[in-house]
Amino acid sequence: MIPARGGSKRIPRKNLRLFAGKPMMAHSIDRALESGLFDRVIVSTDDQEISEVAMACGAQVPFRRPAALADDYATTLDVMQHAVTWLQANGPEPTAICCIYATAPFISSADLARGLERFLADDWLYVFSAAAFAYPVFRSFQMEPDGGLRMVFPQHALTRSQDLPRALHDAGQFYWGQPQAWLNRAAIFSARSTVVEIPHWRVQDIDTPEDWDRAEVIGRLLNAHRNGTV
Repeated sequence: MIPARGGSKRIPRKNLRLFAGKPMMAHSIDRALESGLFDRVIVSTDDQEISEVAMACGAQVPFRRPAALADDYATTLDVMQHAVTWLQANGPEPTAICCIYATAPFISSADLARGLERFLADDWLYVFSAAAFAYPVFRSFQMEPDGGLRMVFPQHALTRSQDLPRALHDAGQFYWGQPQAWLNRAAIFSARSTVVEIPHWRVQDIDTPEDWDRAEVIGRLLNAHRNGTV
């Protein structure tokens, strides 16, 4: 299930904007299809043009997402609950549903397969992609209104970096989930979830023009590496 609404504000129409020569969401659709893991690859959208492009890329668009679930306040759990409700009403319920973000150009089929393997190995509600922070988060600090600084974790002010706890963050690429977990809007970040780790250099949120520019640089380097020109 690939959520792709039409009303992105900070990067207008970002799901359709060309990235490495194709619409951004086409990268997610392509990786899902080539993985061979899915009976159906569905795009959840409120937008007619996104619907047409998704189908041209090989995805299905069997329903239109309600406008109330396509505004700036709709969450992934909201969208996935709607999608699972539709699936239950229109055919056999899947055994697993993977939410793949439309703006994840560096997602890989191998990572999706690792996620499914982990998901099926135990009774997890969710298995999703994660990466280690590039810098120790326990050394982070905040700036106070007067300009002074305050450590977020003052107990680690003198802890050696090699002794700091290891911290991970959501990679924002994919989330394998039990259908009932999606339907019940079960929390993703909980003791009932686990992750597959991917390298942090292959993780890039794309929410701002700066994010997009950085992703293009990473994309060019990855393509050059694959082509043997680096």
